[in-house]
Amino acid sequence: MRALVVTNMYPSAARPALGRFVQDQVEALQQIDGIEVELFAFPPGLRSYPRAARELRRRYRRERFDVVHAHFGLTAWPALALRGAPHVVTFHGTDLAHPRSGRLSRAVVPLVTLAATVSASLAQLIPGAGTRRRVAVLPCGVALNRFRPLPRAEARERLGLDPAGRYLLFPAAPARPEKRFEDARAVAGDATLLVLDGVAPDEVPLWINAANAVVIPSEREGFGLAVLEALACDVPVVATPVGIAPLVLEGVAGAHCGPFDATAWRSALAPHLAVADPRIAGRARAELFCAERMAQRVAVAWRTLAEEAARTTGGRGYTRRLGAAQVGNAAPTRR
Repeated sequence: MRALVVTNMYPSAARPALGRFVQDQVEALQQIDGIEVELFAFPPGLRSYPRAARELRRRYRRERFDVVHAHFGLTAWPALALRGAPHVVTFHGTDLAHPRSGRLSRAVVPLVTLAATVSASLAQLIPGAGTRRRVAVLPCGVALNRFRPLPRAEARERLGLDPAGRYLLFPAAPARPEKRFEDARAVAGDATLLVLDGVAPDEVPLWINAANAVVIPSEREGFGLAVLEALACDVPVVATPVGIAPLVLEGVAGAHCGPFDATAWRSALAPHLAVADPRIAGRARAELFCAERMAQRVAVAWRTLAEEAARTTGGRGYTRRLGAAQVGNAAPTRR
């Protein structure tokens, strides 16, 4: 099977944190036997979309793919410049919720073969989901190779933090209103509230491990990777019941998931702020939503679409043309 991933959410030298979760999924897909993944990434911005469409046609007009998969709603529009293969689009949250771009994102749904979202709750924003239109849930997943428990003293030393400090982490930029920074500040009290704003992606696990707990009072989440990243590090987390949080935090001792209530959240955080190195047993839960497992879900969707297309076209797809043995030995490409 040969797939093309098209996205404007991908790390670059200028924006190393952009779409790191998409990169994690692409790299996990490239490790699956029998799948060859080509990547086409372009910078965000309205002017980039027509240029991307032209470049896609120029670069791939003689290429054959079994599936073309766009990440982010608006990115599906230039991806449609390539014909002859099923089209998938994964919606990540803002692309559907934004008052202007959300309309444009939803407008592309009837033109693609499969619409996907990163959570079941987000799928409710797709018109006709589950009735007249099938919608898949295809999250990107957490990268367990990066997010893992590290000694708290070591993390604090590397970040120049007080080894005896009482720290809470707000894992987002305060300027993003839907993340509700003021709520996080309200429950911090006399603890120091750290923020992930402009932090290099490879340093994020250090900040999580340096904190006594992670505070996520979001109004909404498409998926909610920050919850999984904290769990993967065995770091306590309190979160509102949005995105993936209600599912993954259920039954995890020391974690708290509930509507924002300053008194209840302070009570949940108090035990973690009272000890030097609080931990919870969260990694096993995070493993259920790791990047590799989520990539396998994507691979199943791709194969299903390719089989449907092959039946429709009489077996003229890329997979049938090469033959199973050759596809199984195809080397993944990285660009």
